[in-house]
Amino acid sequence: MQTELSKKLGVEYAVFGFTPFPAVAAAITRAGGFGVLGAVRYTAPDDLARDLDWMQEHTGGLPYGLDVVMPAKKVEGVGEAEVEAMIPAGHRQFVADTLAKYGVPELAEGEASGWRITGWMEQVARGQLDVAFDYPIKLLANALGSPPADVVQRAHDNGVLVAALAGSARHARHHADAGIDVVVAQGYEAGGHTGEIASMVLVPEVVDAVGPLPVLAAGGIGSGEQIAAGLALGAQGVWLGSLWLTTTEADLHSRALTRKLLAAGSADTVRSRALTGKPARQLRTDWTDAWDDPSGPGTLPMPLQGLLVAEAVSRIQKYEVEPLLGTPVGQIVGRMTSERSVQEVFDDLTRGFERAIDRINRIAGRETR
Repeated sequence: MQTELSKKLGVEYAVFGFTPFPAVAAAITRAGGFGVLGAVRYTAPDDLARDLDWMQEHTGGLPYGLDVVMPAKKVEGVGEAEVEAMIPAGHRQFVADTLAKYGVPELAEGEASGWRITGWMEQVARGQLDVAFDYPIKLLANALGSPPADVVQRAHDNGVLVAALAGSARHARHHADAGIDVVVAQGYEAGGHTGEIASMVLVPEVVDAVGPLPVLAAGGIGSGEQIAAGLALGAQGVWLGSLWLTTTEADLHSRALTRKLLAAGSADTVRSRALTGKPARQLRTDWTDAWDDPSGPGTLPMPLQGLLVAEAVSRIQKYEVEPLLGTPVGQIVGRMTSERSVQEVFDDLTRGFERAIDRINRIAGRETR
């Protein structure tokens, strides 16, 4: 399961695993893949430095990367307070009414929201990069398209490859023009922010659009057979995110949420703007239904929506209010039926990949091992 890109990065398997949990990212790297730590939740540089220190201690010198969220364009002089002031009172009331309807308790006095998306704001992401480039990361990924040109140059000056997610061939060509090194073709099935083109269609379109740049296939991949399909479509690896949410190393802080993920089928997700203001695939819940109901006020654009619902999401998670409790996750959730270690997941992926290759060899009339 090696490709030119995986060899360049020094990893055994061309499996790139995105996760917000350092323990999962490190375990992916130790298992022979390439762990990518999501940085969006780190609003304090010291917190990111602490976890990158931990990654250094638990990856044995093997490579790993970082994923940030920053737009290619920014609005000068706008901070969190100014953005907060743009949120309409009616939307705040809708949040309050919805939480009251389900009896969601308030946070304790003086307790801050544990979930903020200020990491979506460019100045916060730049602070994360100031920390990250002090560590031997091998890949910097950006989930909102091409990062600003100076960030691409800074990464290259530090010997770091830059990856960007794309939901269409047009987006992918823009990344290539911006000097991106790796394009992640993320299909409609994926968790989190995703476009409207399915992976089976998207991956070969992106491969054709940006070749010879390496492409990673993402969205709807959770088995070795699906990895083989992605490579057969021309990708040089796969980008997996949702699959790690139910691993034993993941720290969801909620047994109720883990139960919901394990019980969910592939039809139990929805692309909704409820979480961030941009379409993001997540578990369908009463919370997403409320925001998607035409009788409601509708969602706000990013980053307003994320700031608006930050405290509400923290309350829902802390008190495990199951009808409202959700998380970004892809349609592959239907395959996530048991808690397994990252290594067990990798063992299953490699076995499935071998089965797929043997099957194709038999079809082609070649001898199998």
